[in-house]
Amino acid sequence: MTSQAADGPDTVAASRRSKITPEREREFFDAVLEQIRECGYDSFTMEAIAASTRCSKSTLYRQWKTKPQFVAAALRASRRVPLADIDSGSLAEDLRQAARAAGEWSGKDSKLIEALGHALTQDRELAQALREALVEPEIAALKEVLRRGVERGEVAADNPALEYIPAQMFGIMRVRPVLEGKYADPDYVVRFVEAAVLPALGLSGEPAPGAT
Repeated sequence: MTSQAADGPDTVAASRRSKITPEREREFFDAVLEQIRECGYDSFTMEAIAASTRCSKSTLYRQWKTKPQFVAAALRASRRVPLADIDSGSLAEDLRQAARAAGEWSGKDSKLIEALGHALTQDRELAQALREALVEPEIAALKEVLRRGVERGEVAADNPALEYIPAQMFGIMRVRPVLEGKYADPDYVVRFVEAAVLPALGLSGEPAPGAT
């Protein structure tokens, strides 16, 4: 403990990280998120992760110190932006593709958010980590899709529906489990886009020529 205090924060942090490979760290994070999905945040324990990944508890506590910090790190490591590569040249088709992509991971994401539940209101870092991992990247990508549509002249810049499209797209995935007891799969989200989003933007419900 004295030797750690003598080192600077960066030296200590680097020393801690060097003991865990990126592959091993990924294994820990995957185990964290899967256990939360299956058991809920309150039932998640560092001890259970240590057992399932054949690791000592001291290693986990030395690296992440507390349960909220461990979960926040796992959330940030799961950050992905599958919508960022969507650019078909057609706003309607981009929104369809975004709907399909969102539907592919809707079940896992919704289950994770449900499992974190009350903890998100109690821990600011945890809530921010969730937003950084699952919300903000996708909202930004969707806004970019809409911006390109406006730039191409497919929808008027002052169309009042533009402001609400991200909330509609992500809201439908969160609310379906509550209303119908099932997750929003790709077909469901695409049908929602066809029935509600495209008409609100004044776009045709017909696929663009050559679109898949």
